[in-house]
Amino acid sequence: MVFQGLNGHFKIMQNLNEIEDLIKLISKLPGLGPKSAKRIVLKLINNKDELVKPMASTLVQVYKNITRCNLCGSLKSNLEGCTNCENTKEKFNKICVVEDLADQWSIENSNIFKGYFHILGGTISSAGQRKEDLLINSLVERVIRENIEEVILATSATVEGQTTAYYIQDSLKQTKTKITKLAQGLPVGGEIESLDDGTLYSAFKNRSGIKTNSD
Repeated sequence: MVFQGLNGHFKIMQNLNEIEDLIKLISKLPGLGPKSAKRIVLKLINNKDELVKPMASTLVQVYKNITRCNLCGSLKSNLEGCTNCENTKEKFNKICVVEDLADQWSIENSNIFKGYFHILGGTISSAGQRKEDLLINSLVERVIRENIEEVILATSATVEGQTTAYYIQDSLKQTKTKITKLAQGLPVGGEIESLDDGTLYSAFKNRSGIKTNSD
């Protein structure tokens, strides 16, 4: 292997296909490009025993044992089940609906919500994501089965997020459950995972009710 320059850039010998493949895979991760991926790979190969070996073992275990729950969309262990909707120690009367896992983690870390989460797996969009691809039907099932009193729509303030929220609202209107949405503090076009704790707190505290067509 040949390294070049002091700024972390390096060239890879043509016969090291494994390294090239690893760089391509890492560069697909959010926020990372080819240059960042090269620096990460360099760090890994210089610390094979400390980083590569345990990381490879952990990734294998994650691949084998961790899946998305078909009911609530959260991560679950194949060995223990879903702690969000199956094996919960506490019973709640609220469900917070978010677009993806990053949104759930942001809200959990802020300690502003005490209740269940429901992760849709995306939004209804013109890019091909259909309402049938999202866990909306299972949300309705959970609301009815768990006797949920309030559903908080914490979708992003984007066109796709608001379109999805409107469809969820329409799907839940027959349940007579109170439906609220995040209010002040959520900027237009803002995504949940990018908001700080103070903004999230304001958005939850000042959430407002949504009138349905049946009201």
